[in-house]
Amino acid sequence: MHYYQFNIGDYQSHTSHLSDIEDLVYRRLLDWTYLHEKPIPLNIDEVARNIRMRTHSESIAIVLREFFICMDYGWISERVLKEVAKAGDKSRKASESAKIRWDANALRLQSDSNATQDTLPKTQDTVHKKKPQDKPADLLFDEFWKAYPKKQGKDLAKTSFVKRKVSKELLQQMLQAIEQQKSTDQWKKESGQFIPAPATWLNQGRWQDEITSAYQSILPRCI
Repeated sequence: MHYYQFNIGDYQSHTSHLSDIEDLVYRRLLDWTYLHEKPIPLNIDEVARNIRMRTHSESIAIVLREFFICMDYGWISERVLKEVAKAGDKSRKASESAKIRWDANALRLQSDSNATQDTLPKTQDTVHKKKPQDKPADLLFDEFWKAYPKKQGKDLAKTSFVKRKVSKELLQQMLQAIEQQKSTDQWKKESGQFIPAPATWLNQGRWQDEITSAYQSILPRCI
């Protein structure tokens, strides 16, 4: 935090008994822990260096014992913790509020744009518009996905499938290979645990594997 509220009356009522040096120590300790938002180190010499009061270790120790709580990980102030948490909550709420305003403005602009478009003469025949058709690649992939026994990483598998530029003929080869490999020990072992992920199977061109006894006993290295 680079800013925190300072109540003069409250501060003086709690610190009027401090010496000038102790008062300065306390203010610098507060500034340090607010700025860094973390506990004050346990080592007094390190603290003295951090607040630029190397020759006042005794005063630092007095102030720490009176106004801070010693934990295993450092000295903390319950008040500072509350103020830091409060500031973080305000920041989060402000961010959410800004996002809501941004979204509202975007919707308003979109609404204004649509209203403007509605006033323009329509030259397209909206009655006979065709519904978007699935792309051939999507249909082929759906067939592959339905046949492949391990339903894992569908998006990755689809990316690999598209990169392969799978034709109907190639898809048939894949489907035949899948049916053959389903019967191997490798794919049946431990409820299909060693079946390659579909993206891996596609990337490695595994439909071209030869089905042999050796194949049945070898586990895939990349799953």
